[in-house]
Amino acid sequence: MSTLATVAVLALAALHVYILVLEMFLWTTPRGRAAFGTTPESAEATKALAANQGLYNGFLAAGLLWGAIAADPVGFQVSVFFLVCVAVAGAYGAATASRKILFVQTVPALVALALVLVAH
Repeated sequence: MSTLATVAVLALAALHVYILVLEMFLWTTPRGRAAFGTTPESAEATKALAANQGLYNGFLAAGLLWGAIAADPVGFQVSVFFLVCVAVAGAYGAATASRKILFVQTVPALVALALVLVAH
């Protein structure tokens, strides 16, 4: 993979680590509630659900990191798989939860995917 493609994959992995932290550890804090537009009551009521989502974001981050550091062809294949997973998850989130997810998750994943495919 090219340096630019690797940096894009690592940046997306970092974003998903940040989302993990927000969902698993900061969900009921003012920062977490502001990020997701929740009230204190709804954040408290959905805390376990959010932690579960955060864990899944951590798995996405781990897969992206694996793809970025693994030698090809495995690195390429893993990167493509996890970038598609992120794009699909983002599209679903945009359709069901918030359109903002399309720009925060799906578009960066598709840009990184394009860079990985062009570099291959």
